[in-house]
Amino acid sequence: MTRIKRGYIARRRRTRIRLFASSFRGSHSRLTRAITQQKIRALVSAHRDRDKQKSNFRRLWITRINAVIREGGVSYSYSKLINDLYKRQLLLNRKILAQIAISNRDCLYMISNEIRKEVDWKEYTGII
Repeated sequence: MTRIKRGYIARRRRTRIRLFASSFRGSHSRLTRAITQQKIRALVSAHRDRDKQKSNFRRLWITRINAVIREGGVSYSYSKLINDLYKRQLLLNRKILAQIAISNRDCLYMISNEIRKEVDWKEYTGII
């Protein structure tokens, strides 16, 4: 009986997995079972940390805005600024506010002062 060689499909699948894990250390880049386990683990971590990265950047932006706002006015804080922005219906997100706070503090001071003046005036006159 003649010898039958195996097909190429399983070999192609394994080489594709090996290419994914080529940068892993030790048996995680050499043994097929370890490679598949590490691939699953890596993809789970990547999926989880994408969401974590979003919340980390949001925390960073909030910290930067709060630091700059507290330097400018003693009794003014991040939460009051965001509340006044919502009352005024200005659509400036935290990322843009943080970039303004880093690059041009005077511009952020002007924005906060204008918002505070108008909101205080409306609350004083009873127009809301």
